Amino acid sequence: MKRILLLATGGTIASVQGKDGLTPGITDKDLVGYLPENNEELLLHSMNLMNLDSTNMQPEYWLEIARTIYNKYDQYDGFVITHGTDTLGYTSAALSYILQSLAKPVIITGSMVPIDFDGTDAKKNMVDAIRFACENVCGVYVVFDGKVISGTRAVKVRSKSDNAFMSINYPYIARIEGSEVVYLTNIPVRKSGPLKLDTSICSNVFVLKLFPGITPEIFDYIKQSFRGVVIESYGNGGIPFEKRNLLPKINELIEAGVAVVITTQCLEEGTDLQRYEVGRKLSKKFIISSRDMNTEAIVTKLMWVLGKTSNLDQVKQMMETPIANDLQQIQENNYVVL
Repeated sequence: MKRILLLATGGTIASVQGKDGLTPGITDKDLVGYLPENNEELLLHSMNLMNLDSTNMQPEYWLEIARTIYNKYDQYDGFVITHGTDTLGYTSAALSYILQSLAKPVIITGSMVPIDFDGTDAKKNMVDAIRFACENVCGVYVVFDGKVISGTRAVKVRSKSDNAFMSINYPYIARIEGSEVVYLTNIPVRKSGPLKLDTSICSNVFVLKLFPGITPEIFDYIKQSFRGVVIESYGNGGIPFEKRNLLPKINELIEAGVAVVITTQCLEEGTDLQRYEVGRKLSKKFIISSRDMNTEAIVTKLMWVLGKTSNLDQVKQMMETPIANDLQQIQENNYVVL
């Protein structure tokens, strides 16, 4: 018999109609009540951790979720987290770093329509998530719309449709067809060893999206206020260096000990700072290249790394070292289209 713990955190899946619109109001027990009768091969328990619209999710809540899993780890074979969709990708990535050496599955799901509304996708997503939590796998995964996505690769790309999430720059792990799990790539099976809870996080980071006309002075504020910055550049990693030249200010950030990560505004295929002049002018010793990571993983990984060190050499090394499938060299024909 598989023992699964469902942790409810709020979100659309648990929302009811309030006077000011949808708001989380359904408990874990209510959610479980919408599921089919448990079969004799499954023992499902639940807890209500919080009742948040995921827009209000904060790093402190990631730690609360992680600590709960850590404290209940020996009692269960797998964990399912119900979560709002807006920041679900950040939470799944964060848990991939905070929960080190996972030997069991941690599955995050949610819905685009509340569970007691007509046409809801919540029941299917919950059933699929519980089904995958019973698999002989380890790590953090997002289960949504019949797809299984590595926790560091899930990005919300649609605001209303059931197929709201995509796996970015990484193969889908599996698809779920009724009671069947069809694997699409090889993943680690369960392993022995103690779980490590790593809660050292520094949330003092900034995400800056470049746009034509952005002025260099914004970096003065960043230098005074933050320990790390993620710059969403153009294309392969281009940074403007004519007219409003950003490069001197970026160098000032590094000299001041601020970790600088370069990513791209493009969802697919990542950065290559060596391809164009606008990238090569930036490709210096302490610039951190995100390559094919998504912003959700970059932000949470940078928080996790800065919680351990402020040495820019070490920050760069840790950020550019793959963890939980967050970073890879892109290979042609390596993706599964669903």
